[in-house]
Amino acid sequence: MVRIVTEPRKSRVFPRHTAANLPTAVAGDGAYLIDSDGKRYLDASGGAAVSCLGHHAPAVVRAVQRQLDELPYAHTSFFTSLAAESLADLLVGYSHGAFSRVYFLSGGSEAVETALKLARQYHLETGQPARSQFIARRQSYHGNTLGALAAGGSQARRAPFQPMLAPAFHHIDPCHYWRWGETGESAADYGRRMADQLETKILALGPENVAAFLAETVVGATMGAVAATEGYFQRIRQICDKYGVLLILDEVMSGAGRTGTFFAWEQEGIAPDIVCLAKGLGAGIQPIAATLTSARIYGAIEGGSGFFQHGHTYIGHAAACAAGVAVINEIEANNLLEAVRERGVSLQQALGLKFGQHPHVGDIRGRGLFVGLELVADRSTGDPFDPDRQLAGRLKKAAMANGLMIYPSSGTVDGIRGDHILLAPPYIYQDHHIEELVDKLATTLSDCLDHA
Repeated sequence: MVRIVTEPRKSRVFPRHTAANLPTAVAGDGAYLIDSDGKRYLDASGGAAVSCLGHHAPAVVRAVQRQLDELPYAHTSFFTSLAAESLADLLVGYSHGAFSRVYFLSGGSEAVETALKLARQYHLETGQPARSQFIARRQSYHGNTLGALAAGGSQARRAPFQPMLAPAFHHIDPCHYWRWGETGESAADYGRRMADQLETKILALGPENVAAFLAETVVGATMGAVAATEGYFQRIRQICDKYGVLLILDEVMSGAGRTGTFFAWEQEGIAPDIVCLAKGLGAGIQPIAATLTSARIYGAIEGGSGFFQHGHTYIGHAAACAAGVAVINEIEANNLLEAVRERGVSLQQALGLKFGQHPHVGDIRGRGLFVGLELVADRSTGDPFDPDRQLAGRLKKAAMANGLMIYPSSGTVDGIRGDHILLAPPYIYQDHHIEELVDKLATTLSDCLDHA
């Protein structure tokens, strides 16, 4: 018999921080989570951009229950499943011909690891064994497994494990015009300058040695909903094609409708060779991720060894795939992509009215319901707060006290300095949720910044 703890006791759970004293979540109600004391928290971050349908999605839960009744699990070395086949069809259909195959996993880090290994094997299958080097961007985050961490450019996350990280990963600057555009430089010129760093790095490493370039389409946790300037990814695509380098886009946070289109890359006028999805794909109801690949890459393996040297026990899990199908069905049935676009405009307008002249809010940016506020000590210069203030942690604590879940992070500027708040609310948000979010965020900022 499974026993659920109902009374306070000494926790045996290994927490993210040993000093944490967290409330216990016991229920969900639309855009709210409820703790064991009955306190309600408005979710303005989707947890970590996960709970796109909120915390009560009965149609998805029923779909998982049906799948569990029929078939909970079958190992993919023996079987496929109808749920996996159905979800793959849906995802390929959303790609407008960019992708032909889908590899299902349990989380974003696994999806990125899969993309990296797939890129490497593609070059082996096509007779280019020297292509073993990868280029990504500083101030990026691609996951916490060692390969994904090595690809990421988050200094604080990398530092403890630096001796363990593979030297095959190299980094160029991110594309953040508000922070780093030079005086008199247009957004287009800045974007071109940043994109051209990729060509410089490829030439320095030797084009014959470079396997792929990896980037978040819209940078999430490390910089706070930073989209590249218009034309940046088109130039990146040109450079990759010129030198035979694969383009991998990480949409673990920004995909599955978060930016107002199912894939964030749809707004860039290009398509990648590989894309990674997770988080919102399962809406927090089941752990699921997906790595989608083009027909060219799949065809190289199919026509070569036929065997992708990779795998995890729970890939293609039937119940997880059933959840993914049901999430997409909910997005379609309730026209949630349009809702994300409309609510995203309303959210940024409301934030602009409330905080557009705030002395410590330097920038408000984002796409759809993926929005960031960059916090500064001096609005006129854009100088960040002293890291010793530990502002991000204080903001999160204050927001929770005010009944609001936000996703603050530090290291926005260079991995050490800078603070931002990432907002990624559920797609089911209504106008009154936006009003409540802005009001509670204003109280939170006042609690933490009034004496800055």
